[in-house]
Amino acid sequence: MSRHVAIVTDSTAYLPPRTMERHGITAVPLTVVLGDQALEEGTEISARSLAQALQKRRPVTTSRPSPEVFAATYRAIAESGATGIVSLHLSAEISGTYDAAVLAARETPVPVRVVDTGMVAMALGFCALAAAQCAEAGGTVDEAVTAAEKRAAGTSTYFYVDTLDYLRRGGRIGAAQALLGSALAVKPLLQLDGGRIELLEKVRTASKAIARLEEIVAERAGSAQVDIAVHHLAAPERASALADRLRARVPGLADLHVSEVGAVIGAHTGPGLLGAVISPR
Repeated sequence: MSRHVAIVTDSTAYLPPRTMERHGITAVPLTVVLGDQALEEGTEISARSLAQALQKRRPVTTSRPSPEVFAATYRAIAESGATGIVSLHLSAEISGTYDAAVLAARETPVPVRVVDTGMVAMALGFCALAAAQCAEAGGTVDEAVTAAEKRAAGTSTYFYVDTLDYLRRGGRIGAAQALLGSALAVKPLLQLDGGRIELLEKVRTASKAIARLEEIVAERAGSAQVDIAVHHLAAPERASALADRLRARVPGLADLHVSEVGAVIGAHTGPGLLGAVISPR
């Protein structure tokens, strides 16, 4: 058995499967509840199926992994020879996943550091990747945590949604903010701030909102070496066009990932989501 520091995250990190396999990152799935069916994100429900369900106004909710699922994952990793585990998760402000991982960590036979990254989607993915690269280089649990936290501190997430209704229904944004957006018939730009989803700007049309999103990302990236992820839900043309424009506008661009979010994030944003993560190296 190999002796190593293992990296765990959750299914909302949306790292490419090949990247996870290459770096030995394990993702614990969250659950989407569609009607009376509980389905694991990434294996039992696709983003396309989720978008179709939302468009048909079917009831959709999400739930965290149980502590038992985390405990089983940690035990299996310990039995594989890991000397320690770094478990990195989406913001505790928007999910109970971190709390479930903390409970499970107490029963694990090797040290487990559970980290609330305050991030989600590829913002979380970039943190997990930084920790994995540190561990691969021989880093300790503490060093891998530091690498992830450093990456999180520099990472920004901005996104556009066609409506705030999905975020309001899921309790991920305040009802007053959602009502303001509806009353003024504006298209909202949002950001992840302190682990919470906050209204950033109100723009009058979808095209102007997406143009403003591009401006914000280009300004935030500046000339530093950065990785960028462009996310969408049921809006591949929007995502591809934004990615092409950012390639031309960001001089320090290292890697650019374009992907559809999974069912968990999609359930709270709705079809039409367009987001961007900027993460300096």
